[in-house]
Amino acid sequence: MTQDTKTPAEQIVHVTPSAVAELKRLIEAENEPGLFVRVGITSGGCSGMSYNMAFDNNPSDLDREFDFDGLKVRVDLKALMYLTGTTVDYKSGLLGGGFQFSNPNAKRSCGCGSSFTC
Repeated sequence: MTQDTKTPAEQIVHVTPSAVAELKRLIEAENEPGLFVRVGITSGGCSGMSYNMAFDNNPSDLDREFDFDGLKVRVDLKALMYLTGTTVDYKSGLLGGGFQFSNPNAKRSCGCGSSFTC
């Protein structure tokens, strides 16, 4: 396990305060000790690769861990190649709400923002 002790501004992956608050709320509702947020990518989607986020409690030695105001976020080293500089945000609203990824490495994204090509 690799622990990242940098300030959020220096971290490779960024999570906005609104996303941190929503993720903390969701984790609290799970009522399961030791949960963290895993951010990654999978092959597929309309642009080639898709973002994914899930709660997890099984850390890997191949993870990089980030701390955002007590929220633990883990990204495996393979996904970091594609997610460096990415910001995860949360917007509430009836249309277009939810978690959104802003990835400076993406050469093309789909209309819904859930998949990309590097």
